[in-house]
Amino acid sequence: MEENKTDRRIRKTKAQLLQSLMTLMLEKDIKDISVKELSDLADINRGTFYLHYRDVYDMLSQVEDALFQEFNGILDKNFPPGSSSSLHFVLEDIFSFLDANRMIARILLGPHGDLAFVNRMKEMVRQRLICLQTQDAPLSDSFDYYYAFITSGCIGLIQSWLNRESPEPPDRIVSLVEKMILQGLSPILPPPVRA
Repeated sequence: MEENKTDRRIRKTKAQLLQSLMTLMLEKDIKDISVKELSDLADINRGTFYLHYRDVYDMLSQVEDALFQEFNGILDKNFPPGSSSSLHFVLEDIFSFLDANRMIARILLGPHGDLAFVNRMKEMVRQRLICLQTQDAPLSDSFDYYYAFITSGCIGLIQSWLNRESPEPPDRIVSLVEKMILQGLSPILPPPVRA
């Protein structure tokens, strides 16, 4: 029973610290956040902070690692070895994950976020897509261009979606992203005029 209380207190302390870190990262880069400032905002003493983290970088790293572990689980589920995956189901799982972690994702993808985090996520997806190639269906010579175009567009869309005051539910955004990936800009452009 005592261990349960301790675990609950640790989870509560870490949640307070995370909330405070995200609040501060709305306004400033991680390099400008001190342990004292973070601890004061979380209303805990610095000694308690140091029981869990070496510094603010270590804390951010642990938060990101937990997100990567969950995101990797989504990719494992949707890209099992030797099978193809439905774009719709992959997007559905990714946007549900982002919605469940909206505040953290919004901060990490925002102006004071961590570009290394974004690049690490992009590389995880890229590696999964590369693993899908087979002798019968090798990657196109243009794969890197398509991948850069699609991921940059998706990240911009995700940022826009996360920053909305009243965001659409994940299923509506999934349909939009799937349509954009599969049809490009053709649905919003006028048909070409023949001379």
